[in-house]
Amino acid sequence: MRPDLSHIDTWLFDLDNTLYPEESGFMGSVEGRMTAFVAKVTGLPQDEAYALQKKYFAEHGLTLKGLMLHHGVDPADFHALFHDLSLEVLAQDPELVAALAGLPGRRLIFTNADNTHAERVLAHLGLRGLFDDVFHIHSFGFAPKPDPLGFQRMIDAHGLNPATTSFFEDSERNLKPAADLGMTTVLVGPRALASTAPFVHHRTEKLTPFLTAARLKEAI
Repeated sequence: MRPDLSHIDTWLFDLDNTLYPEESGFMGSVEGRMTAFVAKVTGLPQDEAYALQKKYFAEHGLTLKGLMLHHGVDPADFHALFHDLSLEVLAQDPELVAALAGLPGRRLIFTNADNTHAERVLAHLGLRGLFDDVFHIHSFGFAPKPDPLGFQRMIDAHGLNPATTSFFEDSERNLKPAADLGMTTVLVGPRALASTAPFVHHRTEKLTPFLTAARLKEAI
């Protein structure tokens, strides 16, 4: 059955592991640098630093938020870790470009990353010109997904109507506040089909075929 998104006129997308496949392994490079940074800041061995990294992520929605609160880390120092990462493993997908270009209405990025990272990745993927704005961690005042405050700031900044907005994410927990606000939620990635969360409205392993198959609002 074709997913019915004919009521949608605002398309909200997470960036990492959503607009490119998790199987690329790119986020493994991000995780590795993050763990090394946590070890340097805290003096912990790598395994303990990794555990702390995941603890902060679970508690705050973002490892950086925990590092800021408990270790006084400057966000600029943290984000700079990722600005020279090789993007070679991320391949452009012409079919995804075409599918995104065919979506009626606004297209927005909603990411816990900073703007420099988002712009680099979008440019590399050939997607930058398809999005009206990038709402990044600085845009929502370090209230990262899944913090409902970040979602509300996104809605206020762009005048979104949740009832006609769809949100695409690879993280199940980040979809709950979107659903609570009335958005249509789409879980993307290799574990999506196994999700049974009631706040996930659609599930797909691959973004491109889902968008291609979806029933969209007809042009007026």
